Amino acid sequence: MNNVFSSESVSVGHPDKLCDTISDSVLDACLEVDPAARVAVETLVKGSDTGSAIVLAGEVTLAEGCDVDFERVAREAAIEIGYDDHSVGLDARKDGGCDFSCLIGLQSPDIARGVDLGTGIDLNQGAGDQGIMFGFATNESEGIQTLEGALMPVPIVLAHRLTDAITQAGRSGSIPWIRPDAKSQVSIRYENGKPSEVTSLVVAVQHDDLATDMFSGSESDEHRFIESEIVEKIVHVVVPRRLITENTKVVINGTGRFILGGPYADAGLTGRKIIVDTYGGMGRHGGGAFSGKDPSKVDRSAAYAARWAAKHVVASGLSDVCEIQLAYAIGVAEPMGIRVDTQGTAKGRLSDFEISKIVEELFDFRPSSIIERLGLRRPIYKRTASGGHFGRGPEEDGGFSWELLDEEIIKKMRS
Repeated sequence: MNNVFSSESVSVGHPDKLCDTISDSVLDACLEVDPAARVAVETLVKGSDTGSAIVLAGEVTLAEGCDVDFERVAREAAIEIGYDDHSVGLDARKDGGCDFSCLIGLQSPDIARGVDLGTGIDLNQGAGDQGIMFGFATNESEGIQTLEGALMPVPIVLAHRLTDAITQAGRSGSIPWIRPDAKSQVSIRYENGKPSEVTSLVVAVQHDDLATDMFSGSESDEHRFIESEIVEKIVHVVVPRRLITENTKVVINGTGRFILGGPYADAGLTGRKIIVDTYGGMGRHGGGAFSGKDPSKVDRSAAYAARWAAKHVVASGLSDVCEIQLAYAIGVAEPMGIRVDTQGTAKGRLSDFEISKIVEELFDFRPSSIIERLGLRRPIYKRTASGGHFGRGPEEDGGFSWELLDEEIIKKMRS
């Protein structure tokens, strides 16, 4: 591959990511009180001159006696991100003019009987819906300082790190004029299938009215200042120096200003950033969003399992690239299909079919097995709502467990 590939990321304060965060905060709150909770919650947010609104809709089934204050959870999630003032795009406080609507019912009994043990046609825990899921891994990030071990496409990893760094700079006060909304885009040139240079970087960062506050009304001075600060304190810190050349094009706030942002500028909705959530477009996507869904939904749990398996294939040296597709039928435990595609990078004369047989032997893709093996009935999902679901380090409390490599599995693969 000798071409340019681009991926984008958006910050936790982007309207759609705000919604993903609220939905996953609701999920975590439900799992806190009932680890077997069935949750499928979507969020809509919109800000305006006259007021704002947060709307929750979906299905939640909790054990008897368990309860969650959905309004409190939603408002607190938005406020934590920084949405506590109309000037930044939303004031989620109860007295901030932000309405709250909750349209949440119970899970359909016809769906539940396919997931509950011993109640459907398949007496095992079946998939919560039909669908296809993909997992992807590549070793292209190896050998690049700060990226080793991610086994992810470099463009999406760098895009996430840029938006995460912007968010942290705003929260810490190191760049005090940053507001919650931000986006990034990274384009990388590949030579012989490996990243060689960043051809362009695009960053949009919401900011205070610095023209008025600092530059006597000069928008051009404001833009030059913001550009200098972001390049020096974000871009040069995040992007490995060897990937930036004198030809790298950097665009900061391409319209000149970005004051009005968040839900004021654009309505937000759960599940609209599925490519940002996964592999930045380099790996395929089955179409199902993750946020707000408990692990009985294979849209989420099987996508995590497919990534976990693909990462093991690449980490064990069976191939440089691995994409795994899983297909499910509602109410049926075993996948309808398992496919491995190494994009011609398989090692040692192994075929993709042979690698798929190794994967099938070492990984159990039944929903109940995925949930148990990866420990998915814990409140670990809010943190996944921004910064990507993949390529991040496993955490002590079980977060990102699908990124943890099992040395015993790797040993068996190599044998």
